Amino acid sequence: MGKRLLIAIILLVIVAGGIVGFNMFRDRAIEQFFANRPVQPTPVSTVKVEPVSWEPGIETIGTVGAARGVDLTVETTGVVRDLAFKANDEVAQGDVLLQLEDAVQQADLLAGQTQAKLDRQALERAIELQRRGVGTDAQLDAARAASETSASQVTKLQAVLDQRVLKAPFKGTLGIPRVEEGQFIQPGAVVATLQDLETMRADFAVPEQQLGLLELGQGVRFGLTADALQFTGSITGIDPKVDPQSRLVSVRARIANPQGKLSPGQFVQVRVELPRQDNVIAIPDTALMTSLYGDYVYVVEPAKAAASGEAASPGAPKLQARQVFVAAGRRNAGQVEITANLEAGAQVVTAGQNRLSNGGPVVVDNTVTPDQAGKAAAK
Repeated sequence: MGKRLLIAIILLVIVAGGIVGFNMFRDRAIEQFFANRPVQPTPVSTVKVEPVSWEPGIETIGTVGAARGVDLTVETTGVVRDLAFKANDEVAQGDVLLQLEDAVQQADLLAGQTQAKLDRQALERAIELQRRGVGTDAQLDAARAASETSASQVTKLQAVLDQRVLKAPFKGTLGIPRVEEGQFIQPGAVVATLQDLETMRADFAVPEQQLGLLELGQGVRFGLTADALQFTGSITGIDPKVDPQSRLVSVRARIANPQGKLSPGQFVQVRVELPRQDNVIAIPDTALMTSLYGDYVYVVEPAKAAASGEAASPGAPKLQARQVFVAAGRRNAGQVEITANLEAGAQVVTAGQNRLSNGGPVVVDNTVTPDQAGKAAAK
């Protein structure tokens, strides 16, 4: 009985040892297979880092307004007799836009002019009598005072009559009429808006730290989107006071708008042009990656030889990606400035970084770049 038990135990140990040995042999064989298996390089697109001429700028948003724009109103009460414009009419300075009923004022002016004529004739007679020596100084003074008084009355009546007419104060484009013919209106009632659309202005704000970069006459570019800054202008005013709540400085610029594409009240993208700088290291913003440890890029370089110092085998990858942490600076037009740890001549990966690891093999394929892919998607 004991002999049989001993034999069973020996057989169990032999079987268990065989299973464990087979598993160890299998794991070792798999490990050697993957260790000797050539690693497939990751296709990436790259760009060569070269010094560029950097055009820095201050980017913000602003609101467009007409350089000259007013809400037209009347100065007196009355009934609208004639409305001489339509919406979006182009008018010149001095054009008559609205006429109130003025029959009473016309009659008063005619009476005043008649009285002024009589008083002027009386003054002329008094002067002649004085010259002949039959008139007194008192009569002459009274006649002169009456003539001057009636002339002043005519000027006053003419001014009252002019208040019944609304004229364009400057050249511009009229808005939608807000009154109708026959309507009784009060002083201050808005008749329409008048905007000079040929020259616009934009109001925007910049952080107080950038106040020292601004100056009068500085060039500014504007656009409805950040990618199409098609309008140009210049700074005409800088508020000398910083807003204590927002820490922003208000700035105003003039914009040329000859085709009338901008309208008062629109939001626009603003870019204040700063002096150009040469020999700046900049890369496409698609090349810059961000992590918890900082910003980095992948640089493509020749693969290193084996650890023993021997040359790489013919099947070994020829290029590898090296992770380089960099210091990023300003951004402009899809480019980002690199201020540290990247030199001119380096090949920087611009697409395919999400599949890379430090030291991983790569193959360069620039047939499709991020720019080309974006253009193809837009078509």
